[in-house]
Amino acid sequence: MEQMPADLMGYDRAITLFSPDGRLLQVEYARKTVSQGSAAIGLVGKDSVVFVADKRLPEVEKLIIADSIEKIFKIDEYVGTALSGMIADGHALIEKAQVEAQNYRVTYNEPADMLLMIKRISADMQAFTQYGGARPYGVSILFGGIRNGKPALFMLEPSGIFFQYRAVAIGENSTAINKGLEEGYKSDLDAPALIKLGIKSLKTSGLKLHPDRFEIAVVDASGFKKLNREEISEYL
Repeated sequence: MEQMPADLMGYDRAITLFSPDGRLLQVEYARKTVSQGSAAIGLVGKDSVVFVADKRLPEVEKLIIADSIEKIFKIDEYVGTALSGMIADGHALIEKAQVEAQNYRVTYNEPADMLLMIKRISADMQAFTQYGGARPYGVSILFGGIRNGKPALFMLEPSGIFFQYRAVAIGENSTAINKGLEEGYKSDLDAPALIKLGIKSLKTSGLKLHPDRFEIAVVDASGFKKLNREEISEYL
């Protein structure tokens, strides 16, 4: 096990302590957790947002039901998410986002404002970087959907900060996958082309092309739709 430098020892034992060089080590550990999770990709096209996720089925679990492993979730009619990192942490945040979306609909009788929802979840994630007796969420989340009539994609990381992207990968081998996305991405791609690009990008990391390994969803003007096994097989 790699030994921590002497000047940093003890600063990783509480989230409320900055190290001498201005770092919150617990937040960095949370980012490391995300980098060890299976990859998920979000892509924005001319009229849709596509999520492609690796479910990383445990090879030792021969009897596991593939559909019981979820990394892509519906938040509202026009908003979906994909996770990487500690999925249990992600579930807690997804449930909060779904409640926010439901409350918005009840209050305003219209689909949830995705950016407002993201800001609420972002604030919750940031709060866990400063309170004693807690730890940061060990998960990164992709939020994507239709906002103001146009597709949009955002990525939240464990620190609570978020950015808007045209295409981005989170999780294992995300650096290499993002490099591939930079080379192959075009903003005028339709949903099928985005799906093919997402699968191709994951393939560069040595992923086995089996339909049970993938989870794919599309959000467009008709709403959120997750592809079934047969539809995924056609792309493979």
